[in-house]
Amino acid sequence: MIDINKAKVEFLRYTEKFDLENENIKRKQLHSLRVIEISGKIVESINLSNEEKDLAILIGLLHDIGRFEQFTQYGTFRDRESIDHGDFGVEILQKDNYIKKYIDNEEDINIIYKAIKNHNKYQIEKGLNKKQELFCNIIRDADKIDILYEATEIFYTPEQIKEINNSILTEEISSKIYSKKTINRNEFRKKGKLIDVFVILAFLFDINYKKSFEIIYEENYINKIFQRFNFKDEETRIKTKEVQEFLNKYIKEKIT
Repeated sequence: MIDINKAKVEFLRYTEKFDLENENIKRKQLHSLRVIEISGKIVESINLSNEEKDLAILIGLLHDIGRFEQFTQYGTFRDRESIDHGDFGVEILQKDNYIKKYIDNEEDINIIYKAIKNHNKYQIEKGLNKKQELFCNIIRDADKIDILYEATEIFYTPEQIKEINNSILTEEISSKIYSKKTINRNEFRKKGKLIDVFVILAFLFDINYKKSFEIIYEENYINKIFQRFNFKDEETRIKTKEVQEFLNKYIKEKIT
């Protein structure tokens, strides 16, 4: 039996050990709390028991628990410059059986570990059973949806927006969108903030549930992201408008 309210209290107690005056750490706390709300909406739309729904919500609460220690130790959320925060989160929950503060059922604990480990990976690991894969997909959707929200409200400093506005949309980037594939940033030779934006936009192609697409559509996240930018290059402005229309069409197809 999972007590979600008790779990929230424990999670907040854990995060209070870190510098919540730091906007980066506070953002991850708030992100986790929003993700449990999104997870709740997703699980209500699919045929799960009440126990399974609570498990999905608990995974949403704990999925980024590695972020707090990661930023405290390394001063960055970039996994490739520090530590994989999914794997690290599992380590934190395993240490001194900390996971038992939240749940006792060993089968469910194993599912939690699998979901947290896989929530941030480019692809889910092979060999999972159907139940493990189910909970991996739920948290991956909920996490991506809130990252889309953050891209409309939080990400990008004025300097970064200026860099994006002066960027050129290349065929290398846009072709990934039109092939309906997620984008691995590490594959790109040339780095830049525009690629980061398109990595987030391409999350759409790794969304699993109709309800997830409905949330993205209702919140108008794709249009809100594009509205943040005013591309200086005329051809890039035209191409990004075409990408925007393509993504909106893709979403509508998924909810009808």
